Amino acid sequence: MEKLWGIPELIRRVYPPSDTSGLQALPLERSIETPKIISVAQFCPEKFGTLISYSNPLQFDSSVPGTWSSLQLEAFSVAIKKLDEDLPRPKLLFVGSCRNKSDEDRLQNLKDKAVQLKIHDHVEFHKNVMYRELVRLLGAAVAGIHSMIDEHFGISIVEFMAAGAIPIAHKSAGPKMDIVLDEDGQQTGFLAQSVEEYADAILKIVRMPESKRLKIAAAARRRANRFSEQRFYDDVKAALRPIICRSSQ
Repeated sequence: MEKLWGIPELIRRVYPPSDTSGLQALPLERSIETPKIISVAQFCPEKFGTLISYSNPLQFDSSVPGTWSSLQLEAFSVAIKKLDEDLPRPKLLFVGSCRNKSDEDRLQNLKDKAVQLKIHDHVEFHKNVMYRELVRLLGAAVAGIHSMIDEHFGISIVEFMAAGAIPIAHKSAGPKMDIVLDEDGQQTGFLAQSVEEYADAILKIVRMPESKRLKIAAAARRRANRFSEQRFYDDVKAALRPIICRSSQ
């Protein structure tokens, strides 16, 4: 943009606003008896691809449901198998909406995949929940998993962080460049690309001492404040002020 427009002094980066004030009020402490990992996405074609495995992304055809098997389920299955026997078994919570029969079919495919992987006792599906129920589920999660490739921004990741759920996001685009970055030198989450990397991140969080988890969760919440509605208003005003002042001269 600086090269195209030739006015670098007038270019400002403004992030989309995320109203996370209610999520920020949730306690950071979580039950460790059954660590919960939450995934929030619509069960629709444009989002269904984020739940799938991509051994070769170039071969993916989003118009064909089931071209890939579920990445998040596969990663969770790998993590369960590697988890120490003396540690509690985590649960993976899928939360999303279905608009029509096609969405219902995609949701059923995920349920069938969980059975195939023999992890269905450790996976829950929450369909078309009210917002207050979503907040409750976020408030109980130790981690939030998101696997869309080249996500422009990632508001759901910001919501994980605001709620105190450590994010595990795809190592690309918005999550990598803008969101899951250190805050005051403190790690705020994990980035991954493959099934193995996602499984490794899950294991690190489940095995993590509570004191370390709380430090990362607190840093993630501070990071989420950078994307608040108030920050958006302030940044928009700061971006427009030089232009308005220049035009009035």
